[in-house]
Amino acid sequence: MTDVKVECVQGDIAAQPDMDAVVNAANAHLMPGSGVAGAIHDAAGPGLAQECQALAPIDPGQAVISSGHNLPNRYVIHCLGPVYGVDEPSDKLLADCYRNALMLAEQYQLSSIAFPAISTGVFGYPVREAASVAMAAICEKLPDLGSVRHVRLVLFSDADRAVFQEALESAPLSGGKL
Repeated sequence: MTDVKVECVQGDIAAQPDMDAVVNAANAHLMPGSGVAGAIHDAAGPGLAQECQALAPIDPGQAVISSGHNLPNRYVIHCLGPVYGVDEPSDKLLADCYRNALMLAEQYQLSSIAFPAISTGVFGYPVREAASVAMAAICEKLPDLGSVRHVRLVLFSDADRAVFQEALESAPLSGGKL
């Protein structure tokens, strides 16, 4: 059993002031878009898009890190999730987003990270399947985490939060006790 806190909350991914990093469900060019990418870029200001130009493009499953700019977080970790039914194998690529973001957080010695529901918006990934993949990937990496002590899933709706909470409680290693 690990002492990393994993929680699911309903809220705004761009308003997580107690987290060292927030994860952006990015597009390949790391530019402002709709949903999570739009909210994070709006809150961070134009400096984020300027910094991201040198980091793009990225591939599905890949994660890169930038500073937080006007966000209350030190860093933004950008992940390109798979487009459901297009980028295959979508479950592996989605899991890679969570695993790679956690490893970047470790590399930068961060203690906390907040994730959105990657790929569930315009990329069309079904929420229940995405929750299962996300929680399995996170729980798989928990034994490898040293500096990261707090992982938060920030879901747009309470219905999505409930689905992710259910997936967390049934994930391997968690036993519902995270």
